[in-house]
Amino acid sequence: MTAQLIALCFDANDHEDLARFWAGMLGWEAAADPHAGITLLPADDTGFRIRFVPSEEKKLGQNQMHFDLTSTSLEDQERKIARALDLGGRHIDIGQSPDEDHVVLADPEGNEFCVIGPDNQFLADCGYVGALASDGTQRVGYFWSEALGWPLVWDQDEETAIRSPHGGPKITWGGPPVDPKHGKNRLHFDLVPAPGQGLEAEADRLVALGATRVDIGQGDVGWVVMADPDGNEFCLYDRPPV
Repeated sequence: MTAQLIALCFDANDHEDLARFWAGMLGWEAAADPHAGITLLPADDTGFRIRFVPSEEKKLGQNQMHFDLTSTSLEDQERKIARALDLGGRHIDIGQSPDEDHVVLADPEGNEFCVIGPDNQFLADCGYVGALASDGTQRVGYFWSEALGWPLVWDQDEETAIRSPHGGPKITWGGPPVDPKHGKNRLHFDLVPAPGQGLEAEADRLVALGATRVDIGQGDVGWVVMADPDGNEFCLYDRPPV
């Protein structure tokens, strides 16, 4: 029995504007979200939704996780970069060298993402959303493999990656050194238990794997807020929050 990843959730100062950017970037349709947010529904094999929920907290430092978007040719890469800029994105410098095959951008709220060149072999069999590239330890890669039941597709030099058996993006962790967190992460996973598994039983299973229950000021809510072994927050719902 494993948890199911149902959404990647963005905390957003202007959730409507940010949802418009990513809907335009990915070509996904928007739907209402019961927590005063907006949900984008995947139009491909990504396998999870993207949620944007209002937050007054400002972004501090570089995110622990970002999208790697793929391209099929140099012209396609340029088109996707131009689309991001037209939608309100911008080029940013996070220390990348000029000869790398990927271009680093930020969305209107500064959330980093990359448009990967067409010759990248690691993401060659992935779709447009090629990966969620994460800053994290080998241990956290092992945790998420067990939590979701996704096999490891990379495990070398303390770098790990997992992928759903059904395809979709890879989730990768770059290994040490891991940058320090800057408060609550602006991106987090939303999970639900496997069918027939209760919320508390699944929370206990995740704790046994190395997660912890955390208090981020959520108060009395109908879901469980947890953190993985690296301290990255995630939410466990009894049913999809959409």
